[in-house]
Amino acid sequence: MAAYEWLLAQGIPAGSVCFMGDSAGGGLALATMLAARDRGFDLPAGAAVMSPWTDLSCSGPSFVTNLGREALAPRGSWTVFAKHALGGADPRAPSVSPLFADLRGLPPLLIHVGGDEVMRADSTDFAARAQAAGMDVRLHVGPGLFHCYPVCAPMFPEAKAAMDDICAFAAAIPRRR
Repeated sequence: MAAYEWLLAQGIPAGSVCFMGDSAGGGLALATMLAARDRGFDLPAGAAVMSPWTDLSCSGPSFVTNLGREALAPRGSWTVFAKHALGGADPRAPSVSPLFADLRGLPPLLIHVGGDEVMRADSTDFAARAQAAGMDVRLHVGPGLFHCYPVCAPMFPEAKAAMDDICAFAAAIPRRR
């Protein structure tokens, strides 16, 4: 939130900002949008996130169903990461787990997530809740792909296509001044 406040203090119009992030950074981008909304700040034009970590309780079904498919995260690693990140805070607090927040009134959102990652539900469940709250949200699940796969562009076609989509989204979202 401090970085966003700094941008605004420099005279950067909120409507010319697009938040982006991957994994924990994607969750942080979403949490920052929520904090900005709750504090009465003008919101960015939108956000594009890759495999956002939206549920630090690690309770999504894909933590079980995709356990044997995820090549990048050793068994139980996300719960260890959450324990250290939370420092004793409630893992379902909306300020750290945007999945559990009121999602009304947020700007357009693009989510890319790998179909085989253990955190897939963090994206699919968030997208479903966002859509139910009236958000303009677009979700792309990359079949057979892994956590944050778009960052591998241009190494393979699916990553390049995802990164092209993210760039097109950021370029096309309406700018508010």
